[in-house]
Amino acid sequence: MTKVSDINQFILEFAPLELAEDWDNVGLLVGDPDGMVDRVMTCLTITPESAAEAVQKQADVIVSHHPLPFRPLKQLTTETTTSRLLLQLIKAGVSVISPHTAYDSAQDGVNAQLAARFRLTETQPLIPSSSVDPSLGAARIGLASEGETLQRLLNRAKAEFQLSNIRFVGSPHRLIKKVALCCGSGGSFLESAIQAGCDTLITGEATFHTCLEAKANDVALVLLGHHASERFAVEHLADVLDRRFQNVEVWASEDEVDPVQMT
Repeated sequence: MTKVSDINQFILEFAPLELAEDWDNVGLLVGDPDGMVDRVMTCLTITPESAAEAVQKQADVIVSHHPLPFRPLKQLTTETTTSRLLLQLIKAGVSVISPHTAYDSAQDGVNAQLAARFRLTETQPLIPSSSVDPSLGAARIGLASEGETLQRLLNRAKAEFQLSNIRFVGSPHRLIKKVALCCGSGGSFLESAIQAGCDTLITGEATFHTCLEAKANDVALVLLGHHASERFAVEHLADVLDRRFQNVEVWASEDEVDPVQMT
């Protein structure tokens, strides 16, 4: 039989804890390590919809990319969304494991998968790890195909992530050579990308002022949307877990959707 601790240990090996950012909250966050596991659901974020799905489908574990809870709680009541969700999952006996930024930076992590989707070559960490392996680390940089333009890169992004619209900074006709990328809210990596000589930064979302800074430094900025830049990776993680734990039913949440809509 598979235990919660078995799932957690595999996640820790797949996405080493040392790769997580200092501010993050990763690992087994809710549940009994000795609890038995028959069903696991992965998701990007625990929301009322994904939590209800996990309870309804009798998941024993949720592997959620984004942590719940993320910040320390002083009370656990029904008066806040985070507390309500935690109480709902605890009542149903659902454990929560989050790899978050450790998964972002892992060998087969979110950013490595993102780089592959954009067909970057000679990839390496933008900020190498000092504690695990210098070939691992935060964000990624790599080389685009010869003759690549921002417009072609945008077209590839739309096709890869099934996007009808995409926000960007820069001339669509400019040539793209050295690309930095970071899933989620990666605008804080702009300065590191500039210092590394990158002409493009691909991320999920960034502030208006980060967009202005990118334009001022002649760096193209591609904003996929937070959900689009990470959701594919929890589907991949479900496949990884399914192969590793063949006696456990594993699926990626089917009810999770991007809360940001476009018209």
